[in-house]
Amino acid sequence: MKLCVMGCGLRTPLLLHGLIHSGLGIDEVALYDIDSKRSQLMEALGIRMAEGFSARIVSTPVLEHAIQESSFVISSIRVGNMKTRAADERLALECGFAGQETTGPAGFAMALRTIPVAIEYARLVERLAPSAWIVNFTNPAGIITQAISTHTGANVIGICDTPAELFFQIARALGEPFEQVRCGYFGLNHLGWVRSVQVRGKERIGQLLDDDRKLQMLYPSHLFDGALIRALGVIPTEYLFFYYNQSLARQNQLRAGLTRGEELETLNREIWMRLEAHNRSSDAREAVEEYKRYLNRRNASYMKLEGEAGSAFNGPDPGWNPFEGATGYHRIAVDAIRALTNAESRSLVLNVPNHGAIEELASQDVIEVPCAVDRTGPRPSKIGRLPEPVRGLVVSVKYYERLAIQAAIEKRWDTAAFALTMNPIVGSWEAARRFLEGLELTDPQHFSNFQSRDILHSVSF
Repeated sequence: MKLCVMGCGLRTPLLLHGLIHSGLGIDEVALYDIDSKRSQLMEALGIRMAEGFSARIVSTPVLEHAIQESSFVISSIRVGNMKTRAADERLALECGFAGQETTGPAGFAMALRTIPVAIEYARLVERLAPSAWIVNFTNPAGIITQAISTHTGANVIGICDTPAELFFQIARALGEPFEQVRCGYFGLNHLGWVRSVQVRGKERIGQLLDDDRKLQMLYPSHLFDGALIRALGVIPTEYLFFYYNQSLARQNQLRAGLTRGEELETLNREIWMRLEAHNRSSDAREAVEEYKRYLNRRNASYMKLEGEAGSAFNGPDPGWNPFEGATGYHRIAVDAIRALTNAESRSLVLNVPNHGAIEELASQDVIEVPCAVDRTGPRPSKIGRLPEPVRGLVVSVKYYERLAIQAAIEKRWDTAAFALTMNPIVGSWEAARRFLEGLELTDPQHFSNFQSRDILHSVSF
């Protein structure tokens, strides 16, 4: 079996480790990035990790070659790289909002830039490997998955490690083995909630809702008051912080003096230089160890800036091996591929078309829910009507997501401004206009960043 990885960012070694050790019978993993130096560097790391295994790790500067004959195409692209994320988040902060790459104004900018590229790449997959599944990591994952699903004929699912990470933390808070905990989950990508927690057939969510200490154990920082979670009656994923506590998130970013994108831009620049240096000296073993230290620093600082105006970048290395974690993108990707190649069905939380699972949403709206998955594809679990405390937010965010896709495809400034106005975090025509005008002033060629390859056309608003 051949796999293609489109986009070789700093999650790639973790992903390669998961694929190489998956036992899926992978013969080849083809790596592609518009920056061929990055794909070549990831090839070198992958070859080191694949020692003793039969999988071939190869990089290619030609995307078509990477896609051809692939059974799965893992999409993990970032149009504009981390520098553009940092600029988007800084502009959002200046316009009165927290800077966050998948929600609010910065998330909208990321969607505008990424949707045309994702659609064009999906059309290549549809033409060159029509039976392949696209496994979409690319953010904003729900919007990108919906754009591909609606505007191409490619097979696609979206994946995210946020639900599984919350499930893991719920098991830890209850003192139960992760494998024994079954969480009822529903929502959209980065807008989801747990509504039930079953342990050996017994409902335990009440035990969590009644205990503030246990609730705080679920998150990497102090994000939600226990009273808020009890009022909701469901347990939110961490990204709801940017909806329920938007002003606090912005206040903490201002106190810290930077956004997460700016924080990661510095950290990522350092690790790229170190990995390249180790590669030049043919010290692949130390490169892998350096990468593990990088992941530990990155994970330790997650949501610290937004939640408490702090960072764990300068803390001690915990010495934990991130390759062996019970959750993470590499686990989700392997689980999804394994399920899609097996006759026996298994349950996974995926981003897929609704098809009636959530009553308030349209059939083609992509949602994030548990699915029964086998080689015939994913089938979303029936959710029914949304709980009243979250119904309005889900419906309004999905309406915004539809408009964001429309804006990216129509390439019209007024459509983009209206879409951003309908984002619940923004909710203002003037604020939307100010952000879009600032986006153009920040980089007059900003929307030309859609032009990642010769198959794409530049976009101008």
